[in-house]
Amino acid sequence: MNNRVLMIAFHFPPQATSSGIQRTLSFSRHLGSNNWEPLILSANAAAYEEKNSSQLATLPADLVVKRAYALDSKRHLGLFGRYPEVIALPDRWVTWWLSAVPTGLSMIRRNKATAIWSTFPLASAHLIGLTLQKMTGLPWIADFRDPMVQKEFPTSTRQRDVYQWIEQRAINQCTKAVFTTHSALDNYKNRYPSSLHHKFVVIENGYDEDVFTGVNSDVPDEAVKSSKPITLLHSGVLYTEGRDPSGFFEAIRELKTRNSIDSQSVRIVLRAPGDIPYFQSLTEKYQIADIVKVEPPVNYRAAVAEMMAADGLLVFQGTPFNTQIPAKIYEYFRARKPILGLVDLAGETARVLGAAGFHDLATMASATDITPKLGTFISKIREGTAYIASDELIAASSRKHRASELALVLNEVQAASMKS
Repeated sequence: MNNRVLMIAFHFPPQATSSGIQRTLSFSRHLGSNNWEPLILSANAAAYEEKNSSQLATLPADLVVKRAYALDSKRHLGLFGRYPEVIALPDRWVTWWLSAVPTGLSMIRRNKATAIWSTFPLASAHLIGLTLQKMTGLPWIADFRDPMVQKEFPTSTRQRDVYQWIEQRAINQCTKAVFTTHSALDNYKNRYPSSLHHKFVVIENGYDEDVFTGVNSDVPDEAVKSSKPITLLHSGVLYTEGRDPSGFFEAIRELKTRNSIDSQSVRIVLRAPGDIPYFQSLTEKYQIADIVKVEPPVNYRAAVAEMMAADGLLVFQGTPFNTQIPAKIYEYFRARKPILGLVDLAGETARVLGAAGFHDLATMASATDITPKLGTFISKIREGTAYIASDELIAASSRKHRASELALVLNEVQAASMKS
């Protein structure tokens, strides 16, 4: 195999605070079966605020990984957590650029790499990709995932200006710009001239089959199941804005008041929502603490097992996140469970769920809309008529399949580069 790609990713094991590591990790594991050898350029472990070494064991034994030196402006250069913004532009790990460029250049030359790939959400990664592309002339794939510059992000004017500078040069200089949603791609089409639109590609996120292998869903037999409450699960972070469960809680209270549900018939679990005391107080405010349980985080494999054991799964994705899709959507598909989407019906998550065949959707902020749809969703589960993902959808949603999509893009840019 002589096709090699330098992959620039800050979020890579043992970094532990971003689910974004799963995208790069899966590409690094599956590109080899598509005739591309990945070369990983990441940061030294000291740059990470939180670390978890468990996923290091999942890296291929022959994977080339180089970790360039990086400092966190807040922790390493600041005083009591305070630091001048100028030393944290475009982000707190901009020092990574200083060491990653010579390290990346050495990796390209030593391993005869034929392409470069860099991934957001750290802007410094694209800055490194931009620099190395200029130095080598290699085709460059900029994995934006979501829009770098959004209506209310970055909030700092100075940081926003730097982000826009990097984004504009990346879009102009890269060979392909990759997004995880069609909404994000449309966002860039609206902001950049049509002469650049041929560069834009969607490669969605996905699920990792290895995580599901051997997981026991512990599905009870029908006699036992009929005597147990129906369990609905939301796994992941909630917010007071954008993923606010207040409308959902109000709908639960309404159904409880009507005697349509109670703690004996329905159990709702919010796993690892973030501010646990706050959400617990919210369940008490709506007088539904007997039905809704707010639970602490568990390890990744245990979270998957819980998805597999639930009767139905919940998605919260409101208007501020209309161009984004929660990564767990694809894990939900693989779990083969009914899904209730509490969303903005005009958003990307609603579009993806609808296209996948899931039509139990309600406006997240509207208890009036949620109440009947939640009641119907529970009834469908009880009757065994609720929709679950097809085998075709599950196969197309795997991270292994996403790696094959990236390989096709790499093949395309390499072929174009050889012609030129």
